[in-house]
Amino acid sequence: MTFFTVVLPVFSIFLIGFIGEKKIGFDTRTISTMTLYLMSPVLVFRTFYTIEFNLDYLYLTVYTFALCFVLILIVYIVAFVQKYSRAGTCGMILASSFMNNGNYGTPVALLLFGTAGFDFAIILMVIQQLVMCTVGVYYAAKGGEEGDGIKFAIRSVRRMPTVYGAITGVLFQICHIPIGDALTKTVDLVADATIPTVMIILGMQLAKISLRSIQKSKVTLSILIKLCVSPCISYIFTLFLPIDEMMKQIIIIMAAMPTAANTTMYAVQFNTDPDFVSSATLISTLLSLVTLPLIFAIVL
Repeated sequence: MTFFTVVLPVFSIFLIGFIGEKKIGFDTRTISTMTLYLMSPVLVFRTFYTIEFNLDYLYLTVYTFALCFVLILIVYIVAFVQKYSRAGTCGMILASSFMNNGNYGTPVALLLFGTAGFDFAIILMVIQQLVMCTVGVYYAAKGGEEGDGIKFAIRSVRRMPTVYGAITGVLFQICHIPIGDALTKTVDLVADATIPTVMIILGMQLAKISLRSIQKSKVTLSILIKLCVSPCISYIFTLFLPIDEMMKQIIIIMAAMPTAANTTMYAVQFNTDPDFVSSATLISTLLSLVTLPLIFAIVL
């Protein structure tokens, strides 16, 4: 039951956006743009400004990027066999290669491992944010209708304020630059509102999906990669990482998390198959209620 007390708030926030879209109706893309360009950079800045760096960051950064690129390679193979379009392939990458280890994974880590596990999960969340605002944005932009290929995708990453939020946070921490109590409160207010806003956007996008339009075979493949293949690959990586047993367990569990909610925001912003990405996010999150306890039983 305790597991469901962690999951229930996540679905409740999705529901708020879903009901709001059904009853009122919103311009989802405008809200997504606001969150992406105004709120997310503040959250990323705070994360990189407050977290203390150590050698684990190097190992985990290499691991996180390696896992992401292996999953992307698998998606490319599947896309080649299934003959997906560029937008379809990029949407598949968004849905299959990025895990929700922030507002879902970190509470689960706290529940299972206590404060020590929570702190380590925060480190993974920080690195995952870096992957999302670079690799994630690259593929979202590459698959968008307005994109003109690789050059547009690279330009989009360079223009993404979350990247500069991360760089600024690191520089401020390294140079020991204080931001003062007043500015800290401002940063906290915006940062704390970012993740719930992203989740509400996902709920709004889900309200626009027709069950008849769900690409069943594609969603199935995406979920298999995200919930089954990803933790298996993560396990192989842990055999070579010089970290303790608890960290290895958390890494595998985080890799088994459902699709990151941020992928829906990127898909909406760049119009990269947003219906598929949002439906894959919802279904993978629902199925995680079954798959995650199985992972717990195997790993713990």
